Amino acid sequence: MNFINKIFIVGSMMSVLFCALGFNPCYATTFGVDGAKFTINGKPQFMLGISYYSALGIDAKATHADIDQMRKLGFNWMRVWALWPAFGEDITVFKSDGSPMQPYMNRLKELLQYCNKRGMIVDITMAHGATFNDQPCLPTFEDYLNAIRTLATELKKYRNWYLDMANEHDIRDARYVSYVELRKLRDAVKQIDPKRIVTASGGGMDEASLQKALVTAGLDFIAPHLPRQAGSAEQTESVTRNCLSVMSKMGHVVPILYQEPFRRDYGNWQPGLHDFLTDATGAKSGGAAGWCFHNGSNEHAKDERPRRSFDLRDGPLFSQLDSVEKNLVNQLAGKLASIPWGSPEK
Repeated sequence: MNFINKIFIVGSMMSVLFCALGFNPCYATTFGVDGAKFTINGKPQFMLGISYYSALGIDAKATHADIDQMRKLGFNWMRVWALWPAFGEDITVFKSDGSPMQPYMNRLKELLQYCNKRGMIVDITMAHGATFNDQPCLPTFEDYLNAIRTLATELKKYRNWYLDMANEHDIRDARYVSYVELRKLRDAVKQIDPKRIVTASGGGMDEASLQKALVTAGLDFIAPHLPRQAGSAEQTESVTRNCLSVMSKMGHVVPILYQEPFRRDYGNWQPGLHDFLTDATGAKSGGAAGWCFHNGSNEHAKDERPRRSFDLRDGPLFSQLDSVEKNLVNQLAGKLASIPWGSPEK
């Protein structure tokens, strides 16, 4: 037996031993929570994210190129939707009863595998009330609950993702999911995968909302969606510090992730480079655990182009960005690296 064969056999035996002990070296990128901060592989990391909603609608080669560019630019997490019925295509990883739908479930697994290799965390977002051709994707709450269980089961071995159980759950329309219902969803996930990190995005950062989010619903962190208007970026730092102070007084401090800030081509206000940089740096200096470069379709155009992350069939994400956004992504990580990370005590 030559030396190379001996190394191969020893390596194979080690892999079997690791798996027997519950550690799989093939899925080693691990997302965690430590107080008010997130960790990757046990080390505190400020999470710099990017919207990549319709990733499951394109092939792996295209997503790999975008992910490689994200890492080059300093992004360490992305937001992908498990239900994304948009622009005539239903990119949903579930059948109507919540069971897995192919090829999208396999595409999601492949995405997680590649992100794992690149040290990338994935936000998988659910959308209560999502419809396609005027028909609900998941008709009943029980179907929605089954879909949550499906994600927890199918993706259990991957440790580089967390779950937004219900996007903007506190808005009183089809998106609405009560805190009591969130608890049912959360408990269903934890029963299958006790260490899976879960949240539910919304707008509340006051004491009453935090009490419901952290105690009633049992969320692992909060993912607030802040106002999208001129001047809002200048308020992010103080809003963040205040929220951390409230949680500290409650004795229950968790990370704050600004998962969906303002974006270009939405509403009457068009944020510029200064607004994005002020918002992102204010989030970090205020003590937030992460911030996302949000991007999406042009609501002022008939065909909504450029659609950016909302429709990646139009081309790579970075080719769809406008000049302001391209300037932003080229300097965002550097700007954030120069900003001291705040803390609840400040």
